[in-house]
Amino acid sequence: MNIRPFLTLLLLASLAACSGQDAAPQDSQPAPPATEAPDGGEAAAPAAPAPAAPSGPAPVAGVDYQVIENGQPFQPVAGKIEVAEVFGYTCPHCANFDPILEAWAKRQPADVNLVLVPGAFGGYWTPYARAFYTAEALGVLPKTHAATFRAIHLERSLPVNANVGAAELAPFYAQYGVDAKRFADTFNSFGVEAKLNRARQFAARARIEGTPALVVAGKYTINADQYGFEKMLATAEWLVAQERGGAR
Repeated sequence: MNIRPFLTLLLLASLAACSGQDAAPQDSQPAPPATEAPDGGEAAAPAAPAPAAPSGPAPVAGVDYQVIENGQPFQPVAGKIEVAEVFGYTCPHCANFDPILEAWAKRQPADVNLVLVPGAFGGYWTPYARAFYTAEALGVLPKTHAATFRAIHLERSLPVNANVGAAELAPFYAQYGVDAKRFADTFNSFGVEAKLNRARQFAARARIEGTPALVVAGKYTINADQYGFEKMLATAEWLVAQERGGAR
Protein backbone atom coordinates (compact mmCIF):
# COMPACT_ATOMS: atom_id res chain seq x y z
CA MET A 1 0.00 0.00 0.00
CA ASN A 2 1.25 3.51 -0.76
CA ILE A 3 2.11 5.16 2.57
CA ARG A 4 2.68 8.69 1.24
CA PRO A 5 -0.90 10.01 1.78
CA PHE A 6 -0.84 8.85 5.37
CA LEU A 7 2.58 10.35 6.01
CA THR A 8 1.42 13.67 4.59
CA LEU A 9 -1.48 13.77 7.02
CA LEU A 10 0.83 12.74 9.83
CA LEU A 11 3.36 15.49 9.18
CA LEU A 12 0.61 18.11 9.08
CA ALA A 13 -0.69 17.03 12.46
CA SER A 14 0.16 19.11 15.50
CA LEU A 15 1.81 16.17 17.25
CA ALA A 16 4.78 14.46 15.67
CA ALA A 17 5.13 11.80 18.34
CA CYS A 18 3.14 9.73 20.81
CA SER A 19 3.28 10.33 24.53
CA GLY A 20 1.77 8.26 27.29
CA GLN A 21 -1.44 10.25 26.95
CA ASP A 22 -2.07 10.12 23.19
CA ALA A 23 -0.87 6.71 22.04
CA ALA A 24 -4.29 5.16 21.41
CA PRO A 25 -5.21 4.42 17.77
CA GLN A 26 -6.57 7.42 15.90
CA ASP A 27 -9.45 7.76 13.47
CA SER A 28 -7.01 8.43 10.63
CA GLN A 29 -5.36 5.07 10.21
CA PRO A 30 -1.64 4.70 9.49
CA ALA A 31 -0.46 2.64 6.58
CA PRO A 32 0.28 -1.00 7.38
CA PRO A 33 3.96 -1.85 7.72
CA ALA A 34 5.04 -3.16 4.34
CA THR A 35 7.22 -5.99 5.61
CA GLU A 36 8.26 -7.64 8.82
CA ALA A 37 10.39 -5.36 10.95
CA PRO A 38 13.83 -6.14 12.36
CA ASP A 39 13.90 -8.51 15.32
CA GLY A 40 15.86 -6.23 17.61
CA GLY A 41 19.19 -7.73 16.59
CA GLU A 42 21.64 -6.70 13.93
CA ALA A 43 20.15 -5.15 10.81
CA ALA A 44 20.94 -7.15 7.68
CA ALA A 45 22.70 -4.80 5.30
CA PRO A 46 25.37 -5.09 2.65
CA ALA A 47 28.75 -3.82 3.72
CA ALA A 48 29.86 -0.44 2.41
CA PRO A 49 33.67 -0.22 2.28
CA ALA A 50 33.90 3.55 2.70
CA PRO A 51 30.61 5.24 3.67
CA ALA A 52 30.34 8.80 2.45
CA ALA A 53 29.73 11.52 5.00
CA PRO A 54 26.14 12.83 4.98
CA SER A 55 25.65 15.99 2.94
CA GLY A 56 23.90 19.13 4.09
CA PRO A 57 24.27 21.26 7.23
CA ALA A 58 25.39 19.53 10.43
CA PRO A 59 22.67 18.91 13.03
CA VAL A 60 22.84 21.14 16.09
CA ALA A 61 23.16 19.70 19.59
CA GLY A 62 20.29 20.81 21.80
CA VAL A 63 18.12 21.45 18.72
CA ASP A 64 18.23 18.43 16.41
CA TYR A 65 19.45 16.01 19.07
CA GLN A 66 20.22 15.87 22.78
CA VAL A 67 23.50 14.70 24.29
CA ILE A 68 23.16 11.96 26.94
CA GLU A 69 25.72 12.40 29.70
CA ASN A 70 27.63 9.16 30.30
CA GLY A 71 25.30 7.38 27.88
CA GLN A 72 25.79 3.75 26.92
CA PRO A 73 24.31 1.64 24.10
CA PHE A 74 21.33 -0.49 25.03
CA GLN A 75 22.73 -3.67 23.49
CA PRO A 76 26.42 -3.07 22.67
CA VAL A 77 28.06 -5.16 19.98
CA ALA A 78 31.79 -4.93 19.29
CA GLY A 79 32.56 -3.05 16.09
CA LYS A 80 28.97 -1.82 15.69
CA ILE A 81 27.37 1.59 16.06
CA GLU A 82 23.98 1.17 17.67
CA VAL A 83 20.87 3.01 16.53
CA ALA A 84 18.11 2.18 19.00
CA GLU A 85 14.48 3.00 18.34
CA VAL A 86 12.24 3.54 21.36
CA PHE A 87 8.73 2.82 20.13
CA GLY A 88 5.26 1.79 21.23
CA TYR A 89 2.93 -0.60 19.46
CA THR A 90 -0.01 1.59 20.46
CA CYS A 91 1.58 4.69 18.87
CA PRO A 92 0.20 5.38 15.35
CA HIS A 93 3.29 7.42 14.49
CA CYS A 94 5.46 4.41 15.30
CA ALA A 95 3.28 2.31 13.00
CA ASN A 96 3.96 4.77 10.19
CA PHE A 97 7.66 4.97 10.97
CA ASP A 98 8.24 1.21 11.18
CA PRO A 99 8.50 0.41 7.42
CA ILE A 100 10.50 3.60 6.81
CA LEU A 101 12.98 2.68 9.53
CA GLU A 102 13.28 -0.88 8.25
CA ALA A 103 14.02 0.33 4.71
CA TRP A 104 16.57 2.79 6.08
CA ALA A 105 18.32 0.07 8.12
CA LYS A 106 18.70 -2.11 5.04
CA ARG A 107 20.56 0.70 3.28
CA GLN A 108 23.09 1.15 6.08
CA PRO A 109 26.64 -0.22 6.17
CA ALA A 110 27.26 -3.40 8.13
CA ASP A 111 28.65 -1.51 11.14
CA VAL A 112 25.22 0.00 11.93
CA ASN A 113 23.20 -2.10 14.38
CA LEU A 114 19.48 -1.34 14.66
CA VAL A 115 17.96 -2.28 18.02
CA LEU A 116 14.28 -2.01 18.93
CA VAL A 117 13.40 -0.92 22.49
CA PRO A 118 9.70 -0.98 23.41
CA GLY A 119 8.54 1.86 25.62
CA ALA A 120 7.20 0.62 28.96
CA PHE A 121 5.76 3.89 30.22
CA GLY A 122 2.80 2.45 32.12
CA GLY A 123 -0.85 2.04 31.17
CA TYR A 124 -1.40 0.28 27.84
CA TRP A 125 2.24 0.78 26.84
CA THR A 126 3.61 -1.82 29.25
CA PRO A 127 1.58 -4.92 28.24
CA TYR A 128 2.64 -4.47 24.63
CA ALA A 129 6.26 -3.90 25.63
CA ARG A 130 5.97 -7.13 27.60
CA ALA A 131 4.47 -8.84 24.54
CA PHE A 132 7.43 -7.66 22.44
CA TYR A 133 9.92 -9.34 24.77
CA THR A 134 7.71 -12.41 25.04
CA ALA A 135 7.66 -12.79 21.26
CA GLU A 136 11.43 -12.26 21.17
CA ALA A 137 11.98 -14.96 23.80
CA LEU A 138 9.72 -17.39 21.92
CA GLY A 139 11.44 -16.75 18.58
CA VAL A 140 8.42 -15.34 16.73
CA LEU A 141 9.22 -11.63 16.81
CA PRO A 142 10.25 -11.39 13.13
CA LYS A 143 6.77 -12.67 12.22
CA THR A 144 4.73 -10.74 14.80
CA HIS A 145 6.33 -7.29 14.96
CA ALA A 146 4.75 -5.66 11.89
CA ALA A 147 1.64 -7.78 12.33
CA THR A 148 1.10 -6.31 15.81
CA PHE A 149 1.02 -2.79 14.38
CA ARG A 150 -1.51 -3.92 11.76
CA ALA A 151 -3.69 -5.70 14.33
CA ILE A 152 -3.89 -2.61 16.55
CA HIS A 153 -4.14 0.22 14.03
CA LEU A 154 -5.77 -1.31 10.95
CA GLU A 155 -7.59 -4.48 11.84
CA ARG A 156 -8.51 -3.41 15.40
CA SER A 157 -8.24 -7.05 16.42
CA LEU A 158 -5.93 -6.23 19.34
CA PRO A 159 -7.21 -3.92 22.08
CA VAL A 160 -5.60 -0.84 23.56
CA ASN A 161 -6.47 -1.33 27.18
CA ALA A 162 -4.51 -0.71 30.37
CA ASN A 163 -5.78 -4.04 31.74
CA VAL A 164 -4.84 -6.18 28.75
CA GLY A 165 -2.87 -9.26 29.75
CA ALA A 166 -1.62 -12.59 28.54
CA ALA A 167 -5.13 -14.04 28.18
CA GLU A 168 -6.22 -11.27 25.79
CA LEU A 169 -3.00 -11.33 23.76
CA ALA A 170 -2.42 -15.09 23.53
CA PRO A 171 -4.96 -15.70 20.69
CA PHE A 172 -3.05 -13.28 18.46
CA TYR A 173 0.25 -15.08 19.06
CA ALA A 174 -1.42 -18.46 18.61
CA GLN A 175 -1.68 -17.56 14.92
CA TYR A 176 2.11 -17.85 14.86
CA GLY A 177 2.25 -21.22 16.57
CA VAL A 178 2.66 -20.09 20.17
CA ASP A 179 0.90 -22.21 22.79
CA ALA A 180 -1.30 -20.10 25.09
CA LYS A 181 0.18 -21.46 28.32
CA ARG A 182 3.72 -21.04 27.08
CA PHE A 183 2.90 -17.49 26.05
CA ALA A 184 1.42 -16.67 29.47
CA ASP A 185 4.32 -18.24 31.36
CA THR A 186 6.85 -16.27 29.33
CA PHE A 187 4.78 -13.06 29.45
CA ASN A 188 4.82 -13.18 33.25
CA SER A 189 8.38 -14.47 33.62
CA PHE A 190 11.24 -12.92 35.54
CA GLY A 191 13.31 -12.79 32.34
CA VAL A 192 10.76 -10.60 30.54
CA GLU A 193 10.36 -8.41 33.62
CA ALA A 194 14.12 -7.88 33.73
CA LYS A 195 14.14 -6.81 30.07
CA LEU A 196 11.29 -4.37 30.74
CA ASN A 197 13.26 -2.80 33.57
CA ARG A 198 16.29 -2.37 31.30
CA ALA A 199 14.09 -0.75 28.65
CA ARG A 200 12.60 1.64 31.23
CA GLN A 201 16.01 2.65 32.51
CA PHE A 202 17.34 3.20 28.98
CA ALA A 203 14.38 5.40 27.99
CA ALA A 204 14.67 7.42 31.21
CA ARG A 205 18.42 7.94 30.75
CA ALA A 206 17.85 9.00 27.13
CA ARG A 207 15.13 11.47 28.19
CA ILE A 208 12.63 10.16 25.67
CA GLU A 209 9.92 12.79 25.14
CA GLY A 210 7.73 10.78 22.77
CA THR A 211 7.80 7.99 20.27
CA PRO A 212 9.25 7.17 17.88
CA ALA A 213 12.66 8.29 19.14
CA LEU A 214 16.17 7.28 18.10
CA VAL A 215 19.21 6.90 20.34
CA VAL A 216 22.58 6.76 18.56
CA ALA A 217 25.48 4.94 20.26
CA GLY A 218 23.72 5.46 23.58
CA LYS A 219 25.01 9.05 23.48
CA TYR A 220 22.49 11.07 21.47
CA THR A 221 18.70 11.20 21.54
CA ILE A 222 16.71 12.24 18.46
CA ASN A 223 13.11 12.92 19.38
CA ALA A 224 10.42 13.10 16.69
CA ASP A 225 9.36 16.64 15.83
CA GLN A 226 7.49 18.62 13.20
CA TYR A 227 10.30 18.12 10.68
CA GLY A 228 9.36 14.48 10.29
CA PHE A 229 10.93 11.08 9.95
CA GLU A 230 13.41 11.85 7.18
CA LYS A 231 14.99 14.60 9.30
CA MET A 232 15.33 12.15 12.20
CA LEU A 233 17.08 9.62 10.00
CA ALA A 234 19.34 12.24 8.42
CA THR A 235 20.40 13.33 11.89
CA ALA A 236 21.00 9.71 12.85
CA GLU A 237 23.22 9.20 9.80
CA TRP A 238 25.24 12.28 10.66
CA LEU A 239 25.77 11.08 14.25
CA VAL A 240 26.67 7.57 13.06
CA ALA A 241 29.29 9.09 10.73
CA GLN A 242 30.63 11.13 13.62
CA GLU A 243 30.92 8.02 15.78
CA ARG A 244 32.56 6.12 12.93
CA GLY A 245 35.12 8.86 12.45
CA GLY A 246 35.83 9.03 16.16
CA ALA A 247 36.56 5.31 16.26
CA ARG A 248 39.39 5.59 13.74
